Formats: sequence, C-alpha cells, structure tokens
Amino acid sequence: MDGGNLIRETFFISHGTPKMSIDESMAARHFLESWKEKVYSKRPNSILVVSAHWETHQPTVNAVDRSDTIYDFRGFPAPMYQLKYPAPGAPDLAKRAQELLTISGFKQVHVDKNRGLDHGSWVPLMLMYPEADIPVCQLSVQPHLDGTYHYNMGKALAPLKEEGVLIIGSGSATHPSDAPHVFDGVAPWAAAFDDWLEEALTSGRHEDVNSYKTKAPNWKIAHPWPEHFYLLHVALGASGENSKAELVHRSWDHGTMSYASYKFTAVS
Repeated sequence: MDGGNLIRETFFISHGTPKMSIDESMAARHFLESWKEKVYSKRPNSILVVSAHWETHQPTVNAVDRSDTIYDFRGFPAPMYQLKYPAPGAPDLAKRAQELLTISGFKQVHVDKNRGLDHGSWVPLMLMYPEADIPVCQLSVQPHLDGTYHYNMGKALAPLKEEGVLIIGSGSATHPSDAPHVFDGVAPWAAAFDDWLEEALTSGRHEDVNSYKTKAPNWKIAHPWPEHFYLLHVALGASGENSKAELVHRSWDHGTMSYASYKFTAVS
C-alpha cells in the first residue's frame, strides 16, 4: 500500500438515525457535510470504517471491488431506499487489516467477499465524501467482548495510518434502548454520561474509557448494548497511547441520543 500519505488522526463519529441521510434540518448532518472544509481536509488513500451495524463473533473485514448499499433499517421514508453510495471497495486494505490483526494475536480474522456497506458506514460517508470515489473497507464489531479488546484492536491497526488509511469508528456516544425517550432538553442521565466521556477522553484517561462499566455514570442507560460504543475504543486505540482527543461536534436527538464526535491526534 502507498505510504506517501501519512495520517496522524483517527475519528469517532456518532452516526445516529439513518434518517440523517435525508433530514436537512439535523445539526449532525451539517457537521458531516462540512467535513472536508472544517474538520479534515486531507484526502486519505482509503478509509477503514468500524461499524456498529456489523456484529460478528470474530473480526471480519469486507473485500469487494464495488460496495453495495445495504438498507439495514425498516419503516423509514421511501426515498431513503433509493440512495446509493457506490464507493470502490478496498480488498488490499482488507488483506492488510487481516494481516495486522493476526500478527497482533487476533487468532481468527475473516474476510467477507460479498458484504457491502451498512448504514453505519454509508450514511456518514455520503455526507463526508459525497463523490464516493475513495476506497472503503468495513470492519465488524464483537459486542460480546469488552472495551479493552476493541482498544487493542485499534492498536493493532494503527500502522494503517502510515499507509494513508483514515480509520473511523461509527457508532453513537449514547445509544439508549429503542423504547421512546423524548425529553424537553437533554436528559440528565445522558448529559452526565456524555460529559464524563468528554472529560475522560480530553484528559487522556484511556484506561477509564476502556473500563467505563466501573467508571462512567449511567452507562447501563446510555449503552444497554455496547455495539455503538466499542467503535470509539477502536478509534482511540488506533490513535496511540499519548494521543490528544478533541470534541469536534455535539448535538442531540430527542434529548437522549448524543451525536458527540471526536478527533484523536497522535502526539510524537
């Protein structure tokens, strides 16, 4: 792979509801649309997205020539099912990610030669990189394991940055259950978790984030299932032990789902 495009940053993006793909009123949509202008102007050679919507027992990467658009949601407006994000696949990146994970002790790492991009990938990417001309590889999450496991997964993948790969974890800073949660303003439990996360990240307390179940307030409500949170651990691990965290966006959906997103920059 081309090593001429060194990347120092990794990102965690809160992708929230797939309706963001058509709802032009959402602040999180505006944030992603301004990506190249205000957040990250460098063009990566390729993109590795770790998505909350691909759960597997063991790490799996997709290796396709052209990415199909997966509509892994139901009951949304019909125009959403007409959207396409036909980005090139990145089979060489898939092979390289498999190699790095295997070398680092992840004993069974699989390659899926059929799967396209689920909405955890294509919804944010169609706003960030609407031209769909950058090769994309997707990596699965293992929600039956823990934060430290996913942090170590990120550490294993860190060399990809030296090869021009932009690593993005796509989940949600808070992701309560599907039961209706609507507040006038931000729910206190959600604000407490979100504030704790920002303070822990910007203070460099990686171990506290890895061990959030013993450190964070209200984590059982904020993340009753962890698949939308472990993507942050991957991005954090890939950034390096002494990386600097920066909150690059915060907005809310119904006062309970945080769209907080972070940039992690390696510090020499």
